[in-house]
Amino acid sequence: MFRNSIFACTLLLIMQCTPPNEAPNENEDTETNVEMRLSEYARVPLTADLSSLTENQRKMIPILIDAAAIMDDLFWKEAYGNKAELLSSINDENAREFAKINYGPWDRLRGDEPFIDGFGSKPAGAQFYPEDITKEEFESLSAEDKKSLYTMVRRAEDGSLITIPYYEFFKEEVTRASDLLRMAAEFAENDELKRYLTLRAAALLSDEYQPSDFAWMEMKTNVIDVVIGPIENYEDKLFNYKAAHEAYILIKDVQWSERLSRFANFLPRLQQELPVPAAYKQDKPGTESQINAYDVIYYAGDCNSGSKTIAINLPNDVEVQLQKGSRRLQLKNAMRAKFDKIMVPISELLIAADQRSHVNFDAFFANTMFHEVAHGLGVKNTITDKGSIREALKEKYSALEEGKADILGIYMVTQLHNMGEVEGDLMDYYVTFLAGIFRSVRFGATSAHGQANMIRFNYFAEMDAFSKDDNGFYSVNIENFQKAMAGLSEKILTLQGDGDYEGTAALFNEKGMVRQDLQNDLNRVSNAGIPRDIVFDQGVEILGLK
Repeated sequence: MFRNSIFACTLLLIMQCTPPNEAPNENEDTETNVEMRLSEYARVPLTADLSSLTENQRKMIPILIDAAAIMDDLFWKEAYGNKAELLSSINDENAREFAKINYGPWDRLRGDEPFIDGFGSKPAGAQFYPEDITKEEFESLSAEDKKSLYTMVRRAEDGSLITIPYYEFFKEEVTRASDLLRMAAEFAENDELKRYLTLRAAALLSDEYQPSDFAWMEMKTNVIDVVIGPIENYEDKLFNYKAAHEAYILIKDVQWSERLSRFANFLPRLQQELPVPAAYKQDKPGTESQINAYDVIYYAGDCNSGSKTIAINLPNDVEVQLQKGSRRLQLKNAMRAKFDKIMVPISELLIAADQRSHVNFDAFFANTMFHEVAHGLGVKNTITDKGSIREALKEKYSALEEGKADILGIYMVTQLHNMGEVEGDLMDYYVTFLAGIFRSVRFGATSAHGQANMIRFNYFAEMDAFSKDDNGFYSVNIENFQKAMAGLSEKILTLQGDGDYEGTAALFNEKGMVRQDLQNDLNRVSNAGIPRDIVFDQGVEILGLK
């Protein structure tokens, strides 16, 4: 997923990454410090046109929001622990609000540094594991489900490690959420949605999510859509094994979706044209992949923490992907908010005047969309008998996968443009892509997307893919840009296919940092008061349903 969708300080040292500072002066008092951080989020009402919904559909949405709120509570437990205890201990209103945005006392866009006195580094494994666990101790654990997406690791009374399935550990919460999904299914007039909600309700009680993933892939005629459950691995920065809870509630934009649907047909051809030897592209993308546009009306949990997700590529189950493909959901209203409030001001500050007109929403939308499509390309398992790419690359998997999606996304835009399937000036996509790097790199070294952006920026800089004039404005050099695009695509796909953990670590060590010149530009962006991200006013009242 795009996400957006977030390594402790010890890991930062191992990677030798420097997160973007844009940090407040340490001499400032805590209240001023937090007030400044809070101001970096532009507040946006999360709304959509619900006028075409039926009475039953309007009744369904508040029920789904209640279920989503439970996912929010579960993510608090996974990311921090006791939400109520933390919030009640914070006297400053701004600090309390900032803790809600970050789901804890650590600033997700500043390397997870604590912003409340008395807190140290965030545990790399969040709350999925005991805070004192070592990697060696985990590796010696004999439990077959220790690497499962859906188990918590805890200590028994004798101090040994044990695993507890999510459906047992969170029994009370998932039971309530399951009941709510079944209740919502009663109002579903669409049979595909009804089946999915029923199967997802059962999955919450068993951790058997594959049947509901297949059902979700088969949904094509529904207007309301729901993504709910433990899904992404970003929060587990110790091993990248454990899935965190989240939820989205979505309304399909039928007209935009019809414009996008044809691109799924090009996936097999795009896979074969990747700039790597045949072994690194031997998988055949599922032919039932969907590309649709939505307005999102509620975020909860992982996707709502820190930087907000603007596109989704699911399911993550490799078997489902190989059989059915995946669905790419473009969150149009959230995307528009980020473009207007962040991308446009950044381009006015950093992009050369003669190229600034190339930054437009259609290009931003396309680049974001093809990022999600690109997650389905390449291979899912190593070609060196090291198992899945996720297993081979461990905690480095997510950042490299996001890097792959970023670079292959713009590569696909180029290929489709050359085929006459994408309209507009190719420079629109390239310059918007460059402006997008400045936006995403501000997410910092603890975000998989931020890390991927640092690598890409440094790689492109070394290849002279862009130039910077004496006044600090950037311009794309199209020929070198295309060479850098192909070169980085080949490098990442090869690292993944080989399951090359050491090579991936070397790539991050060499290029996964913000160098001083870029840091100076990020400071300019910060000093100009340009938001880093957005935060939502959301719920039934905002939607006019209460």
